[in-house]
Formats: sequence, C-alpha cells, structure tokens
Amino acid sequence: MIKLAVIAGVLVLLVAVPFVVWGDLLENMFAGDGAFRWLSGHGSFAWLVAIGLLIADLAMPIPTTAVMAALGMVYGPIVGGIIGAVGSVISGLIGYVLCRQLGRPFAVWLNGQRALDNGERLFQRAGGWMVALSRWLPVMSEVIACMAGLSRMRFRVFAVALVCGSAPLGFVFSTIGHLGVERPFLTMALSMALPLALWFSVRRLFTDPPGV
Repeated sequence: MIKLAVIAGVLVLLVAVPFVVWGDLLENMFAGDGAFRWLSGHGSFAWLVAIGLLIADLAMPIPTTAVMAALGMVYGPIVGGIIGAVGSVISGLIGYVLCRQLGRPFAVWLNGQRALDNGERLFQRAGGWMVALSRWLPVMSEVIACMAGLSRMRFRVFAVALVCGSAPLGFVFSTIGHLGVERPFLTMALSMALPLALWFSVRRLFTDPPGV
C-alpha cells in the first residue's frame, strides 16, 4: 500500500504542477461571467468548446464547475447539464484508457508488480464509490481515473461509476448557472451526496468476475 501511495503521489504532483503554473491565470480568465462570455463567443460551437475544456482539465487547471455553470447559462439546465456530464465522462474515460494502455509499464517500473496488484484489489473493493465521489474533487478526479486505469479496474464498473459521479455534477452546476445562484454549501453537499447515492443504488447490478 505504501508503494501504491507513491504512484498516487506522483500522479497528484503531475496534475498539481499546472495548477501552480497556470492556475491563477485560468481562474481569472473564467471568473465571474468570464466562462459564459468565452463560450458565447464561439456561437454554435460553444458546446464543443466546453467539452474540449472539460477534457483539457486532464492536463490543465480548468475550473470545470465554472464551465458547467456557463453551459447552464448558454443552453439551460437540461441541455447544459447533459453537455457538462458528457464532457466529464469523456475526460474520465480518456484518463482511464491512457493510463491503462500507456502508463502501466512505467508504474510497474516505478513501484513493481506487487504495488499494482494491491491497487487492483483496492479498486475491485472500493473503486466504484471512489470514482463516483472523485468527480467533484479538484485534482483527485483526474488522479482517481488514472489510478483506476493503472489498476485495471473493470471498465464496465468504472464507466458506470463515472456516469454516477459526472451526471449530478453536470446538472447541479448547470442549474446553478441557469438560475444565477451563488454556490452555497448545499451545492457542494449535493455534488458529493448524489454521486454516492447513485453508485450505491446501481452497484448491486454488478457481479464479480468475469473481468472487463
């Protein structure tokens, strides 16, 4: 488990460095109605730009909740929520697939096969709620998606957990943007509680192996 934590630490460091370098710049760019003006400036392609920004969050410190709120302003809470959820799901899938296909040899070299075996057992036991909950957490959403890929978490389970986390996040912040409501503590509570509620309601549909 200590070696597994080293892998997680390396991923956190890789994701956090862009926050230190570009975080303030991007935060200021999207602050206030900045995200809305940015998306509106792209006309009928605003939805595609928004999805691109949500995917770019894998490598850049994009304020994704601001983008999702802007989607609610541009498209309304339903369509905006769908676009935000889709962008978050695509982002998570890319992180999972890239780390599963390309990152595993490096992880084995860094910490050995035993550490990844421990990771596989961890994500088999608790991966679902970890993925669902992580979608509302800065930095950790990318880290958990990558760790799930490195640990070869079953794709079907990962994908469903990813949707359980991404859908509430997209719709909650899209609705907030549409209504022009400030983001109170209740918003964060909903963003945290809804993914877990969805995941624990569907996890019984999954059985143990076969694998992916």
